[in-house]
Amino acid sequence: MEQVRNLTPAPQPTSGIIASSVYTAGKRVADISIEEAGVWAAKPEHVVWIGLLEPDRNLLLRVQGQFHLHDLAIEDAEHPHQRPKIEQYGDALFIVARTAQLIDGRVTFGETHLFVGTGYIVSVRHGPSTSYAAVRQHWESCPSSLAKGEDFVLYAILDFIVDNYMPVLEQIEDEVEQIEDKVLLKPMTGADIERLYMLRRDLLRLRNAALPLVEVCRRLTSAELPQIHAAMHPLFRDVTDHIRTVQEKIDSLREVLAFAFEASLLVGQSQETAISKKLASWAAILAVPTAFAGIYGMNFADMPELKMEYGYPTVLTAIALICAFLYWRFKKNGWL
Repeated sequence: MEQVRNLTPAPQPTSGIIASSVYTAGKRVADISIEEAGVWAAKPEHVVWIGLLEPDRNLLLRVQGQFHLHDLAIEDAEHPHQRPKIEQYGDALFIVARTAQLIDGRVTFGETHLFVGTGYIVSVRHGPSTSYAAVRQHWESCPSSLAKGEDFVLYAILDFIVDNYMPVLEQIEDEVEQIEDKVLLKPMTGADIERLYMLRRDLLRLRNAALPLVEVCRRLTSAELPQIHAAMHPLFRDVTDHIRTVQEKIDSLREVLAFAFEASLLVGQSQETAISKKLASWAAILAVPTAFAGIYGMNFADMPELKMEYGYPTVLTAIALICAFLYWRFKKNGWL
């Protein structure tokens, strides 16, 4: 199945009704008002597709009156921050999915609430979300697919949501690769560690947003939901495969970030060890003249070798030889 992906977030229109259209045989018949939606949805072989952006309660109640939606579903749609889920209220389905976009380097989440019943589908968007205009325009150019009904529109929207997780992951992957490239060159700074932590946390949040859709798609492919035709089951299983791909991508990126952090710690420890070895080596070398100077700096009259004609050059030569030997040994062992 051909995928629809919008890599660039579209400008957000004003809140309210984004689109309200009726289709038959996969072709748009007319743009309608909310008050006409119920009549059109009751007509055989007609599908009403309504798109809302952050609607107020009054608008939701108008939609509810047309399709007799359950009060609990309307309450959930009015208040976002719901966990991805699917609920059945009589002959209608209520589905919650989380959307994701990368804004200013952080993964920002929105929500889409979907009402699906015989002859209609209503999408309600909250927060950052790519417009579904691309989905509508794409499938309007394929009437044979859109003619399959409201369950196909549901598939198209869920597939679009899942596919748009990938651009977010691709941008994060580019940054992760940059972190990998520099992690072996120098230890991470405090800002680098903070950014790494933020990325891992955002990936975990994205995983928590995407993974529950597996259960949503599983129920959509079960026989317990008569609203979904059996011919649509393979398409929802395909969405499940996409979610699994997203999950694997997230898990691999989190592992890479964990390895990058561990590698940075090892690099830092290695550099600290190398510095400690150098300091210890020079301390041992400098200890030799210090010891000789300490001994011969004592003010005793009867110290040996004080009256030797070549005592001073001999001591200096001994100091130089011992220091040179120590330097050679430390250099050979890689300490210097």
